[in-house]
Amino acid sequence: MILPRHLQADDPRFLALVHPLSDLERIATGFTWTEGPVWFGDHQCLLFSEIPSQRVLCWREGEGVSVFRSPSQFTNGNTRDRAGRLVYCRHGPRDVVRTEYDGSLTVLADSFEGRRLNSPNDVVVTSDGAVWFTDPTYGIISNFEGCRAEPEQSSRNVYRLGPDGRLTAVITDFTQPNGLVFSPDETRLYVAESGQSHDSSVPAVIRLFDLAGGQVMDAGIFATLDQGFPDGMRVDEAGNLWTSAFDGVHCFAPDGTRLGKILVPERVANLAFGGPTGHTLFITATSSVYRVFVDTRGAEPWTHGS
Repeated sequence: MILPRHLQADDPRFLALVHPLSDLERIATGFTWTEGPVWFGDHQCLLFSEIPSQRVLCWREGEGVSVFRSPSQFTNGNTRDRAGRLVYCRHGPRDVVRTEYDGSLTVLADSFEGRRLNSPNDVVVTSDGAVWFTDPTYGIISNFEGCRAEPEQSSRNVYRLGPDGRLTAVITDFTQPNGLVFSPDETRLYVAESGQSHDSSVPAVIRLFDLAGGQVMDAGIFATLDQGFPDGMRVDEAGNLWTSAFDGVHCFAPDGTRLGKILVPERVANLAFGGPTGHTLFITATSSVYRVFVDTRGAEPWTHGS
């Protein structure tokens, strides 16, 4: 199969996930740093963050980009809970927030053990209603993605906010935890280590954790990137992991084999499945948002079209 220049197949399994007639399309541009894409099939729109300008933007087919929220308080990662509500991380107030049906905001977490969080970065909600999020220091090390401040937490943690409201630091040994995502059956947790952004000795890896009996068990390194470090990640319905990288999006099989890449002419920050049928991969990069057809859909139920 002859693939277009934006597709790189490293394993024959990748050919079942892409199409030779697919095109990498830039659907919006002119930004400084885009992040946190999430698809709203019930509204046929993509929300994404433009962190430095403190905006959350909305893209719709045929309408282009409009402002969903401004100022956004340096919002970064966005997701939906199983009730369809928007859950997101704000670097400004250093919290995790949920937008209710009436438009009001509920702060879910802003401190741990009496001290402010660093700068919550990415977030996922599991089927039991628990909110999991990473808390690196990217939003407080400069005024570009937040407000410069000294960290109050002694480590950069992965947290779980249970349905009972209890906040627990479930993983505490990251240099800078970034994107996180669960396998479709929620028995595996993948977390991106992006500490290489400030320390070249930190390996650019995706770490794997097994969940059993309510415990989070370290299962070692799942994959290592060859171009930059991982940031945002998603898992498709077959369990393949798609992660952002400096040269595009890398796709890994559940066994850790890299299947291929979607090459993007800008550094990629994050990605999300969606579109009318669920077969669109939206990609947020440095100054632009892209989309490309993929022959799979995201594991999250809201990515399956309308």
